[in-house]
Amino acid sequence: MATIPAKYFIALVPEGKIQEEATALKEEMKNLFNLKYALKSPAHITIKMPFEWNENKEDKLIYKLQKFLAGIGVFDLKFRDFDRFGRRVIFVDVLPSATLQSLQESLGKFCKLELNLINELSDRAFHPHLTISFKDVKPKNFDLYWKHIQSKHFNADYQVRDVALLKRMEGRWKVIHRFPLTEA
Repeated sequence: MATIPAKYFIALVPEGKIQEEATALKEEMKNLFNLKYALKSPAHITIKMPFEWNENKEDKLIYKLQKFLAGIGVFDLKFRDFDRFGRRVIFVDVLPSATLQSLQESLGKFCKLELNLINELSDRAFHPHLTISFKDVKPKNFDLYWKHIQSKHFNADYQVRDVALLKRMEGRWKVIHRFPLTEA
């Protein structure tokens, strides 16, 4: 069987009101400023950066992740307004969470040891966030984008009930599997 590389990443992908509000902000940035790259994926918090995996072994990837995530319990996160990475990324901020930090670190170790994935710099410099605009953000127009987004508010509490595996398909990222977390 030939190796067919596909791109995947692991994230927290809120559903319902949080997803709707974040997507509405992305749409607004597209309509006002033609910033559309962030619309290629659902609003999410990346906990393992994109990686290549043999598509023929996708079931094995899901199985291994299922085993790893089986012992992780439901936990809470808080989204509070906006922040930025320099003049290139605008995002909804996630308040610090020891549980999320621990999950991300243990997932990174698991991915390195069990899946033979490399630990990216951005995996080691984890700053949880929900991206609103990136890649097509023009530094010369950043002040305009930033002023607009700061006129908004984003405050939400999120109970993390699952972890998602996303796959790049036809130029977009799609959730292909959700791993439920353990109820308390």
